[in-house]
Amino acid sequence: MEKIYDITVALHARLPVWEGDPPVELERVKSFSEGDICNLTRMNISCHTGTHVDAPCHFVEGAGTVDQLDLQVLVGPAYVVDVGEVGLITGVELAAIPPGTERVLFKSRNSRYWSEPDPTFHEDYVGVDVAAAEQLVAMGVKLVGVDYLSVAPYDAPTPTHVVLLGAGVIVLEGIDLSAIAPGPYTLMCLPLKIVGSDGAPARAVLVEP
Repeated sequence: MEKIYDITVALHARLPVWEGDPPVELERVKSFSEGDICNLTRMNISCHTGTHVDAPCHFVEGAGTVDQLDLQVLVGPAYVVDVGEVGLITGVELAAIPPGTERVLFKSRNSRYWSEPDPTFHEDYVGVDVAAAEQLVAMGVKLVGVDYLSVAPYDAPTPTHVVLLGAGVIVLEGIDLSAIAPGPYTLMCLPLKIVGSDGAPARAVLVEP
């Protein structure tokens, strides 16, 4: 039987969010204990909370929205690259990507942050520099996944996003690769179908070949 790895970050009230974004709010508005006929929870989050997908219009004016993303790109063969303890993903780390790869997920020290009890946002997370983003586009990569809340470095959030999203590359952010060995998998990632949105939370899993 194929092994399935859930690389989705669980949503909870202490989950780190991008600076300035609303925190995760989960409120039980109906409950059996209060005499209601069911349990019912209200959720208030940003569309870029936890494991989520960026749509092109997130950084490119007039570009496509998350409900228009191609599911053929969101499901298929993927390759996990372990970049070790680097502080920035550059062209050096891309050498580990096999030729013809269309979906690449970068495992870094970021994945350790998800298990911390402290919800502090880490500004020193590992992102992809703009030159590496340009190289990924040139390589024909169609989906890039990272294990923190942004594919771009904290001090330069725009260029990497613009290069990838402007080229139609789907960006998957906030995955947890802490239990994942580098190598080939099948990725299944389904963002919520939110009409007109710049992003959406997603459930993402990897299946061993």
